[in-house]
Amino acid sequence: MWEPSAWGLPNYTCVWLRPTSPLQTYNYHVKVFFCNIYEIKLASQIIVHLLNFFVLHSAENFRALCTGEKGVGSNGKPLHYKGTPFHRIIPGFMIQGGDIVRGDGKGSESIYGGIFPDENFTVKHTHPGVVAMANSGLDSNGSQFYITTIKTSWLDGEHVVFGRVIQGMDTVYAIEGGAGTYNGKPRKKAVITDAGEIPKEKWGDQEA
Repeated sequence: MWEPSAWGLPNYTCVWLRPTSPLQTYNYHVKVFFCNIYEIKLASQIIVHLLNFFVLHSAENFRALCTGEKGVGSNGKPLHYKGTPFHRIIPGFMIQGGDIVRGDGKGSESIYGGIFPDENFTVKHTHPGVVAMANSGLDSNGSQFYITTIKTSWLDGEHVVFGRVIQGMDTVYAIEGGAGTYNGKPRKKAVITDAGEIPKEKWGDQEA
């Protein structure tokens, strides 16, 4: 079982709990997954534990973009991560994806329409495997996100952390090492071939 204090979280008992009903406004944890495949022929899952107790709107945005349940956005593109690439991959730092509009890092749209403001910066970038909103400045959150591969404390206070990888960091590192470059432009394709939400009855014992 993971320790909240190790992730810069207040030591609330509630973050240890699992929801006992389908997703509602104040569930504590939700798990989503990505299936990734890229030119090195890697195919695996990345499972993300969403901290929606702390950042409800950011976590719900990410969850819904994983399921695609919101349909089509104002740009005429599906509000779904399926088929989108990791467009920025930097070794020793992070992998970034989630551009559902253009696929190249120049587009972003949330389930709320356009962009939405920063909720808070309660959760810190204290470990590899942090999942946070990529942005272009203050209050500019859309669909883009990143997964860190090292501790990145310098990002605290600038990017909203809403989850952590609990399974599949080996896949994250494989994408980082196999497709990353120091200017961030991938040398090989890394695409999210599928994404969705894991029903709580199938969670099993996946805590890292």
